Amino acid sequence: MRAGLQTPCTAFKGPRCIAAGELADVALKAKTAVDKGEHVLIFDDTTSESIEVDFRGSAKDVLRRLAQTDGNQAVTDGPRGPGRPKLGVVAREITLLPRHWDWLNAQPGGASVALRKLVEEARRANEGKDRVRQSQEAAYRFISILAGNRPGFEEATRALFAGHRDRFDQLIAPWPKDVRRHARKLAADAVDAQPPQRGS
Repeated sequence: MRAGLQTPCTAFKGPRCIAAGELADVALKAKTAVDKGEHVLIFDDTTSESIEVDFRGSAKDVLRRLAQTDGNQAVTDGPRGPGRPKLGVVAREITLLPRHWDWLNAQPGGASVALRKLVEEARRANEGKDRVRQSQEAAYRFISILAGNRPGFEEATRALFAGHRDRFDQLIAPWPKDVRRHARKLAADAVDAQPPQRGS
């Protein structure tokens, strides 16, 4: 996964958290462990996707390469296409049926304005559900990697997706402290925001 220097992330050496914060700082701390021959995993704090870092060379070399692949720079440094890049408007292709295009083009402001309004309305309407889903996915991705072989993993996964906080906490209690803490942090929206399931 590509990430910017300021991407919030957490580094683990086995089950132990060795650094947390912005990628630039975490990468430098992780490099110290990697230079000693230790295996380190860096996770994006929002998605739990693994962040690949090239640790070769000096600390300056590592930071220079991260700056070159910074996701934010990739948007601004590329060739400019349609849209209004200075306003953050990006043109991308979408595929719709003719009747959808007819409806969109008949809306005040045209298709682009109508689509932006529809997306914003959908984002507001589904904000809570999206937050729960993203929390579930991030927590599941993390525990699959660092706790997939630990006792209670499958049951904890079921509790996570059912939104059962007490059951989830109970099942991950025997796991290593740092893994447990990070899993709880990632799962907070999933297990705190979901209403209890019927019959539970």
